[in-house]
Amino acid sequence: MKSLDSDKKASKSSEGDATEAANDNNGFFTANEKIDFSNVKVEPLFEEEVDFDTFSKSDFRAVKVKECVAVPKSKKLLQFTLDDGTGTDRTILSGIHAYYEPEELVGKTLIAITNLPPRKMMGIESCGMLLSAVNNLKDSEDEELHLLMVDNHIPAGAKLY
Repeated sequence: MKSLDSDKKASKSSEGDATEAANDNNGFFTANEKIDFSNVKVEPLFEEEVDFDTFSKSDFRAVKVKECVAVPKSKKLLQFTLDDGTGTDRTILSGIHAYYEPEELVGKTLIAITNLPPRKMMGIESCGMLLSAVNNLKDSEDEELHLLMVDNHIPAGAKLY
């Protein structure tokens, strides 16, 4: 499948592409060899299998962060107002305030499971779950959390397969 902007990319010089990638601050173009993963401990994979029918019931969507605020009286929760492509804002709460400040997430494109039943937390209904990657550091109980962010060219509501 051809991307929407493949013609534009093909017309750019390779030098321009390299400069664009080098100036991109979102981390997508950081080479793995420039990141130190030596102190990361990864959990073992689940042994229990999930059948395809069960997996396919989960609705994974790209969502755009319109607003993000700390939930009053909570040390952990952030309240996200998201564009999920439906034309109606979606609210999702996530306990990631220890890892992110709300203002740094506005404008980002994230991945959410959108068909979970609503759940009230701190009196606010959360309609979905944002996906994150979590790992521990070797010889430590310290946990790292990285909210899954994708290219901003992916439109709100795009379905993941």
